[in-house]
Order: sequence, then C-alpha cells, then structure tokens
Amino acid sequence: MSALESDWWKLGLRVAGVDEAGRGALAGPVVAAAVILPPPKEPALYPFRDSKTLTPRAREHLAEQVRAVALAWGVGWAEVAEIDRLGILRATHLAAARALEQLKVSPEALLTDYLRLEQEWQQYLRNNPSRPDAPHLLRAPPKADRHSPTVAAASILAKVARDRYMEALEQRYPGYGFAQHKGYGTTLHLRALKALGPCGAHRRTFAPVAQTGLF
Repeated sequence: MSALESDWWKLGLRVAGVDEAGRGALAGPVVAAAVILPPPKEPALYPFRDSKTLTPRAREHLAEQVRAVALAWGVGWAEVAEIDRLGILRATHLAAARALEQLKVSPEALLTDYLRLEQEWQQYLRNNPSRPDAPHLLRAPPKADRHSPTVAAASILAKVARDRYMEALEQRYPGYGFAQHKGYGTTLHLRALKALGPCGAHRRTFAPVAQTGLF
C-alpha cells in the first residue's frame, strides 16, 4: 500500500484517520472511528484494508490488531433520532467529531475518506491544543480507505462496532433480519419493512421507510 500519510509520517506528525460505517443504511446509527497509528518502517507492514473488502471474521481479527498497535483510537455514534433530525451528512460529521474526541492522544494531521471535516477539525484543535508548531493539516481524498492504512484501520473499527450493534438489534426487533443485512436496503430488508412496517431502529426520513406510510 502506498500510504497517503507517508509524507506526514516523515515529518514526524501524528496522523489520525477517520472513516464511517452505516451512512447509506435504512436503519441503525451511523458510526465513525478515528485511529492514530505509529509510523511503520514500511507502510506495507500494516495489513489493514478497506473494511468492505474483508470478511466479518477478518474484520474482527484486524480490529483486535488495530486496537493493539494504535497510539489512540475512538468510536463515535450518531443515533437514528439525530440522523432524522440533522440529516445523514450532518449526523455523519457529528459521529466523526465524537470519534475524534475519544482519542487519548492529540493528532496533528487528519486524513479522511471523502468527509469534509474542516469545521469539526478546527473545533477539535480549539478544544485540544497540540504542538504549537504543528501544521494541523487535513486531507479528504476519495477512496482513502484503499490507500491509507490509517483510514483503513478506522473503517474496520467503525464497521465492526456497527455490525455488533445491528446484530444485537435482531433480538430487540425480530423479523427484520438486522443480523444479516445490518440495516441496508437489501431485498430481504425491504420485504420485511413492507410486511412489518418500520420499527424504532428505522430512519423515518429515508425514502424507502417514509414511503411505507406506517408511522
């Protein structure tokens, strides 16, 4: 992997990677994770990849590795009520800001997968003053989770945390198949939604849910 953060690591900066899980789902929270990895001798030494390319078992295994090697990591959530009130974009930014606040070590540069977190980054820096000479850089390239081990690590933590939550919802709301589709708009989910109507985990402002007219 040719790491996007390599030049920042060479400058001795602590780089936080941020990614989310659940933005496009019809049910459940949106979850973001932030991770700071120590600079490796070679970026390819990190085995972390985009969580969407991994099996559930591989994600769980790699999540343990992330938590073991990271200088700091945090997970932030935006609940369904916040998604419906704020909209999914603002709710995703809120989850990312909460993930950053969970970090026990202050980053000096931020790398995200497409998320434009300028306001959240500046607010974080105001709340958590770091090295005064640090440049406090921000990058948000598309597909960063494919080219950055730091963002890939964040994507793994976010996905694992959210998947566990959705699997637990299966017990609370049986019949919807949350353990299988994790709240995304699969054929199975849409059929259950049509038959049972929305439950408390559904995002009422999302079109396939709103169109049921059953709340």
